Amino acid sequence: MATDFPTEIAALRGTFEQIEAVLEPTKLKERIADLERQASAPDLWDDQDNAQAVTSALSSANAELARITGFGRRIDDLEVLVEMAEEMDDEDTLAEADAELEKLRKDLSAMEVRTLMSGEWDERNAVVTIRSGAGGDDATDFAEMLLRMYLRWAERHGYGTKVLDTSYAEGAGIKSATFEVNAPYAFGTLSVEAGTHRLARISPFGSADKRQTSFAAVEVIPQIESTDHIEVAEADIKVDVFRSSGPGGQSVNTTDSAVRLTHLPTGIVVSMQDEKSQIQNRAAAMRVLQSRLLLLKKEEEAAQKKELAGDIKASWGDQMRSYFLYGQQLVKDLRTGYEVGNPQVVFDGDLDGFIDAGIRWRRAQQTQQD
Repeated sequence: MATDFPTEIAALRGTFEQIEAVLEPTKLKERIADLERQASAPDLWDDQDNAQAVTSALSSANAELARITGFGRRIDDLEVLVEMAEEMDDEDTLAEADAELEKLRKDLSAMEVRTLMSGEWDERNAVVTIRSGAGGDDATDFAEMLLRMYLRWAERHGYGTKVLDTSYAEGAGIKSATFEVNAPYAFGTLSVEAGTHRLARISPFGSADKRQTSFAAVEVIPQIESTDHIEVAEADIKVDVFRSSGPGGQSVNTTDSAVRLTHLPTGIVVSMQDEKSQIQNRAAAMRVLQSRLLLLKKEEEAAQKKELAGDIKASWGDQMRSYFLYGQQLVKDLRTGYEVGNPQVVFDGDLDGFIDAGIRWRRAQQTQQD
């Protein structure tokens, strides 16, 4: 059946106008103008941390505006392409227009998901920590598979990442890893990935050829900013320094540059070893600790509100996704029901379907609770 291009293009324009009304490109232009004024200040680089924050925010805002305005141009271009194809009765050009229409639908759906993120910290960069759970070598190997998966996902989108800390297992894989994702709405996007991930497969580490189930936990927190007010008293912190190490315990640093901070009141522990100096690692660890305390404060406030309302529920993020690498090859999200029958493409970073479904599911849950 031939595509009804006028109807389809009109539908695209209608949806795009609704999205524009939420994303407010006019306000985005005003923010860009303000950031450009800050970036042009002669003393900008006197404070390097602030300068990097300003230039990064400006780059992200410009990219976001280009994405919005570019979408409008793409719809216009599609309309022109269809007119040319119909005038020339060119089947190849009509097929090209069909393919572009499908791509526009997919990209519009992704842009629509952005409008569903309205949390206090959704716009921020994300700090992701992966920890191996039960399952021995299979669990530590699974944790490393998840680390690669998220880094590949970020790479696919051109997002900046920085691994802050890696704790290698004695055998295969990693005990834990922490990394940053620097992109607009990175926290709002990746926060739906938080929870317990389960892997079922024939273990490559055992000789019994039996199915092994292993677990890994994913934590996602917003990156701390200079405007956040989270005071951490020195008396509340225990500081340990140790030597950085690589896979299998191999030493990669001959000085005690790695830092472990323990927040005594909450028991939160943060380790950093990927910077070259102890001072840099301590500063990075403190930023992550403040981010976790910031999120903990928000969670406590939310829990108190639920308790007052008489509606206490378990966290939605627990046991959120299963990866089956034996028999029926499948990755399935247990909250949304979204599934993919090719685990390899998922582990290679093709996560957008899961993330989009998770964001829509979360918004539906929030709407039901309001």
